[in-house]
Amino acid sequence: MTRMDLRMLGLFVLLALPVVQGCACHSTDSNEVGVLTRKFTLVGSRGVQAETYAPGATYFFFPPFSTDWNTFETKLQNLRMRIKGDEEKGRSDDIEFKTVDGNDIAVDVTVAWRIDPAKAPHLVQKVGRSTLDVENRLMRPATRALVRDALNVLRSEDFYTADKRFAAAENARKLMEEALAPEGVIVEQVILQEHRFNPEYEKVIREKKLAEQTAEKLRSEAQAAAEEAKRNLESAKGTVSQKIAQAQGELEQTKLAADAELVRATNEATAILKEAEAKSKGIAKENEALAGAGGRTMVKLRIAEALQGKQIIFMPSGRGGATLQTMDMNQILSQYAVSKSAQSSANGGQ
Repeated sequence: MTRMDLRMLGLFVLLALPVVQGCACHSTDSNEVGVLTRKFTLVGSRGVQAETYAPGATYFFFPPFSTDWNTFETKLQNLRMRIKGDEEKGRSDDIEFKTVDGNDIAVDVTVAWRIDPAKAPHLVQKVGRSTLDVENRLMRPATRALVRDALNVLRSEDFYTADKRFAAAENARKLMEEALAPEGVIVEQVILQEHRFNPEYEKVIREKKLAEQTAEKLRSEAQAAAEEAKRNLESAKGTVSQKIAQAQGELEQTKLAADAELVRATNEATAILKEAEAKSKGIAKENEALAGAGGRTMVKLRIAEALQGKQIIFMPSGRGGATLQTMDMNQILSQYAVSKSAQSSANGGQ
């Protein structure tokens, strides 16, 4: 290399040294995006650049006095607005408002939010140049206004009902999402925490809630007692129905047995009646037979059989005892036999 070449190289270095010394190196962390602002430039457009620089990269810009570099965190942020403790300095940041029925209330609120990386240039132009600027200038005032709008439609007693609190918190999130999404902020969740009424009113509310819980308990106990009584009634009905069925069964059995006994007795009485009728007819026929000549002959025969072997003595009758009168013994015996036969027939007929 000639002396002339060395002189030219040295001149180049001298001319380039101020420019090299003015280079600025900017980078983004893993949870950051970068935004470049050109104050003035010989090429390209001035102002906030629409390009967003991705997390975890390093960039070089020349010269530094003509550009600004801003970064925003992309991780989830928690904006906590709460009452300050006695030992803490500063004013409380909880949200105060009136319920729909006119009572003063203060609520601790936490909002989970994050920056939309694609809207970072818009935030630089319209809001601020850091995540803290976005929180203080945009998130905090928007949260206080929109959460109030979502909560002041509730009644005082609604704050003691978890479902109504959750519904109001979700409504607040939707209102904030609708208002802040165009500005580059994504609202993930609104959490309602401790709430505080005026002490006197809070005492009234607690007493009312206690009374309602007691009334609800009594209603539950009454309902349980009614259900128990209903079950007992159904059980009693079942027992009575069973006993009625059993009694009806026994009654049917008794009726069947009585009917059987009646049939048996009727049949027996009929048989006795038939037998008596037959016997009566037989006696009547016998009486008819005895009433004729054959009957008289039979009577005489029976008398003769009865007198056979017996001694017959004839006694005199008359005043002087000398007159001997004869009696027709055959006639007397016949009459006696007929009388006895008739008496025997009459007794047999009975």
